[in-house]
Amino acid sequence: MAKEYLGEFEELVLILVAALGDDAYGAIIAEEIESRLKRDVNLSAVHVTLYRLEDKGLIKSSFGGATKERGGRRKRIYTVTSAGMATLRSMQESRMTLWDLVPQLKLS
Repeated sequence: MAKEYLGEFEELVLILVAALGDDAYGAIIAEEIESRLKRDVNLSAVHVTLYRLEDKGLIKSSFGGATKERGGRRKRIYTVTSAGMATLRSMQESRMTLWDLVPQLKLS
């Protein structure tokens, strides 16, 4: 199987799905990107990215319970698959290897 390459926004969304656990759904992911990264994000862009990550097999979704706040609609909750976790580990290792090349940013 060919290695999956992710764009920067896909990477951010995948990381947040892993970090949020059972609370990972579109609106909260968008809020986290805006609050933690101080970056404006369109909810539609988050949803399209979630669908793309699901198509790649890196996340899966299921429906949560209906709530009054959502007018009886159910949230689509996302979780990271084992392939998604492997991708996250690989990306983290690659990033750390590259960051270690920058002498001005070495921690030791």
